[in-house]
Amino acid sequence: MRNPSASRRHILITTSSALAGMALLPSSLARAAAKKKEEGEEVGAVEDLMREHGVLRRALLVYSEAAASMRAGTEVDAAALNKTARLFRAFGEDYHERQLEEAYILPAIRKIRSVQHYADVIVAQHQRGREITDYILKVTGKGKIGGAGDEAFPRVLDAFVRMYQNHTAREDTVVFPAWKNSLSKARLHELSETFEEIEHKQFGKDGFEDAVKQIAQVEQALGLGDLARFTAPPPPAS
Repeated sequence: MRNPSASRRHILITTSSALAGMALLPSSLARAAAKKKEEGEEVGAVEDLMREHGVLRRALLVYSEAAASMRAGTEVDAAALNKTARLFRAFGEDYHERQLEEAYILPAIRKIRSVQHYADVIVAQHQRGREITDYILKVTGKGKIGGAGDEAFPRVLDAFVRMYQNHTAREDTVVFPAWKNSLSKARLHELSETFEEIEHKQFGKDGFEDAVKQIAQVEQALGLGDLARFTAPPPPAS
């Protein structure tokens, strides 16, 4: 005959083990959910390219505000503009353009009929941008910029801004989507990892995060750090 006490002990042990397992379940699920979330937040190749454009657009806004200030006769910090140009050179031209767009994207879009006509224009604008960055570095490296009647430098900044505003807008809305659609999910994932490896090899860390910090420092130095400053005034009464 089975011992009733032993049976009760068996039931208690089994029940306790089950309850303990249930108690651990939420933490296990939490860890699994956290891992899934972490995996879901991986930055894809196209998103990576577009957020890098965000950094470059902030540099363009610095140039635009500097040009307007110089035309108004306000002195502009040459060192801050020089830092902006160096950031645009390292992060925009040497990394984003040369190592990503020109190495991986432009060769691919030359084979896509709907966007292949953009390839030569993009390359030409990259080259012109590098020439203008050379000029900006040279001018701002002297420690003094602008002056009464000096329209040349603000005009160059405005032309640079106008070119890249259109350039990045077309890439974000036409070129990058066409490139993405031409790739399999596996290939896109592979390129996302390749782009990340290139970024870490180029900068030795997360280049995007560092670039965001650098452009934020420039904005603060020039009094452009407060987003509210750029809120448009109300339109005139009709």
